[in-house]
Amino acid sequence: MDSTLLLLCALAFLAGFVDAIVGGGGLIQVPAGLLLLPNEPVSRVIGSLKIPSFTGTFFAARTYLKTIRIPYNRFILFTAIAFTAAFTGSYCLTKVSSSFMKPVILVVLFFIAIYTFFKKDLGFKTAMTQTQFPWYKGAAICLIIGFYDGFIGPGAGALLVLLFISSLGFDFLQANAHAKVVNLATNLGSIVLFVIKGSIIWAVAIPMAICNAFGGALGSKMAIAKGNKFIRTIFLCVILATLGRLGYDVFFH
Repeated sequence: MDSTLLLLCALAFLAGFVDAIVGGGGLIQVPAGLLLLPNEPVSRVIGSLKIPSFTGTFFAARTYLKTIRIPYNRFILFTAIAFTAAFTGSYCLTKVSSSFMKPVILVVLFFIAIYTFFKKDLGFKTAMTQTQFPWYKGAAICLIIGFYDGFIGPGAGALLVLLFISSLGFDFLQANAHAKVVNLATNLGSIVLFVIKGSIIWAVAIPMAICNAFGGALGSKMAIAKGNKFIRTIFLCVILATLGRLGYDVFFH
């Protein structure tokens, strides 16, 4: 178990680093957890991985919020909706399979990848002022992606970034800051449900959480230092990786 835990911790650091830049850390952590803990029920593995996801996102969000300001009312609205939606999504996951949704998400992500690749100026400037902010669009995004993150999960952070850019007019840095705050709430919503269900392996979750937090702090600092072009490149890589992961699930499972 010691060597398994060390490997999981190393992968948690990498997941936190990637997730802080643009989301998608679950693409690293979740397959690793399922592969390296084959004797544990899937719900306990997923529940345990929500802890490191939360800590990494927390430190990444804290770093972003030192540079990017989010109005208090928006912060409360987005996080409240995201928490409730993710809790509901995770509850539904304990009752039904999410496999029927994967082909739909696969198609959606394919078009997102094409759109992002060809729209070269996507996320390089802010297209909306604070007075123009359409709070109802933001609320709808938090509701839909919050439920998705609790129910299915892969690429939720990257989807938040894209929707915040395309629907709310943010640049990549602003979108990332908002996505981290919302992702923090979705992770917390899922954690509350999994704690109630007793589906967390604390001996695995806590060491991974520490490593994920270090990765998250480092990744967010690098994203702020290198700016929108760097984030866009990582964003495309994460979307393509998500496509590969879901494609494998759809066609080979």
